[in-house]
Amino acid sequence: MKQFIVIGLGRFGSSVAKTLTDNGHDVLAIDLNHQIIQDISNDVTHAVEADATDEEALKTLGVRNFDVAIVSIGDNIHANILSTLILKELGVPYVIVKAQDALHGKVLTKVGADRVVYPERDMGERIAHNLISSNVLDYLEFAPDYSVVEILASQNMIGKSLGELEFRSRFDVNVMAIKRGQHLNMTPGASDKILEDDTLIVMGKNENLDKVRDF
Repeated sequence: MKQFIVIGLGRFGSSVAKTLTDNGHDVLAIDLNHQIIQDISNDVTHAVEADATDEEALKTLGVRNFDVAIVSIGDNIHANILSTLILKELGVPYVIVKAQDALHGKVLTKVGADRVVYPERDMGERIAHNLISSNVLDYLEFAPDYSVVEILASQNMIGKSLGELEFRSRFDVNVMAIKRGQHLNMTPGASDKILEDDTLIVMGKNENLDKVRDF
């Protein structure tokens, strides 16, 4: 069992944190927003309201004892870069950072990021291309054995809501978005129904994603 830190709990960061926790890993979730911390506190091992650019705060939280840190601060590039630098200086072995663009990614690499990911860019590029038949297309592997994939809705999904399908409890995966034609629903809720030809953007452990693929 690995120990993960997730900093920045927007949609991407929250999905990563919940998926890792659901699969039995220890997750320390960090965000400055009090309400976000309250909302996620029951879904992760530990949730802490803290400033990830405060070196002393991160020291107090014992970040050097964690295996992997995922920095998903999306609205503050300065905080994103500074958090990455501090995490590496404090001895976190592997730091994965969400970047907004290639230049941002270059800076992150220079300050020590072990891996830079571009979820928004990669999602846009992959969705812009047609799916080959009904294949599943991996577009982001954010940690060993974990990926985000595009899955064409199967007959067992069509006409049912996300709540009825219970992806999290049944498969331990999270549906991040639903693509319908040229429209992309980035905040699907339990009442959203799956229609024919919909594409689901799903995050989870690879072996669980295989189960969804066969569903």
